[in-house]
Amino acid sequence: MCELIAAQTKPFFSFEYFPPKTEAGVDNLKKRILRMNQLGPLFTDFTWGAGGTTSELTMQLCDHVKNEFGCVTNMHLTCTNMETEKIDKALADCKTCGVCNLVALRGDPPRGSEKWEATEGGFNCAEDLCTYITKHHGNYFSVAVAGYPEGHPNNIETVPGDVDAAIASLSEAEKKRCAIATDESGNKEVTVCRDANYKIEMEYLKKKIDAGANLVITQMFLDAGVFVEFMKDCKAYGINVPIVPGIMCLNGAGGLKRMVPMCKTRAQHMMDAAMKANTDDDTFKEWAIEFGADLCKKCLDAGAVGLHFYTLNLEKVTLGMLKKLNMITHAAHDKCLSSEADAKTMVSAQGIVDSAKDTKAGYPSK
Repeated sequence: MCELIAAQTKPFFSFEYFPPKTEAGVDNLKKRILRMNQLGPLFTDFTWGAGGTTSELTMQLCDHVKNEFGCVTNMHLTCTNMETEKIDKALADCKTCGVCNLVALRGDPPRGSEKWEATEGGFNCAEDLCTYITKHHGNYFSVAVAGYPEGHPNNIETVPGDVDAAIASLSEAEKKRCAIATDESGNKEVTVCRDANYKIEMEYLKKKIDAGANLVITQMFLDAGVFVEFMKDCKAYGINVPIVPGIMCLNGAGGLKRMVPMCKTRAQHMMDAAMKANTDDDTFKEWAIEFGADLCKKCLDAGAVGLHFYTLNLEKVTLGMLKKLNMITHAAHDKCLSSEADAKTMVSAQGIVDSAKDTKAGYPSK
């Protein structure tokens, strides 16, 4: 994958999907992937359930999409509940079906657990996983890791005081990535990853690269300025691999309202407009396409090598953004959408739900 990125002469795009819960969901997803693959994504990415809860299906999807559809596949692999033996099996299975691209992640706590803990005989973090893969498999795998332009949610803290006092206490760098949101009591609060913690995170990202990773895909963000600053910071810390922005496709207002506080994402500049557009499903998606395309354009203008779309297994908003950006033709857009209406559902493993039908989005903390 890193070789494909290096060979690109223009910005690329890629799609991320998650394994559905039912056989019917899997069949529908395969049809959608086949349609969307005709648009020319550089790679197709599949998530991995915490502790390998979807590992078998994730591997089956990678195998099918690579060897039946001809896609370049990229498989997530996490540390959660994964002993060394399970990691070895996953890597061996990848080699068997020809998958040579991975996203190495620590992963989220298992469902029902609030705190992440390392498994005995397993790995403590993504750096350990990168080191292990490189040690035992050399450069067979192209390994991507996660980047956090706003700081990891675990390191984002509430700033004391009212909004004005809280903002005044921040450094200039902190002001650019802080979030202002309304808490459960209706009070506004300011949250931010403080400079000291952000420095630790950037140093850790450099360690992951030094351990063998050769690509960074970012956590979602909703303010392009945050990504632009993150790219500058990566250079300052000697992180010279491609930095790919992870673009969350906003398929519904309900999901957005749950997503923002969960990820502690800076969104004060766009939430009012999003809620104003929430008059019906089509109107919201039209707004989401405009907003998302503008976000993408600003990232590309700042030098992003490509765009990685968190599709949530849906296509309308993703395709709308690509059309708006002139990265696909109007004819290709219309052809892809014409064969099946976009499902009106968005469900995440983290509980981001509009209407729970048959989808579970793999959007892990990376």
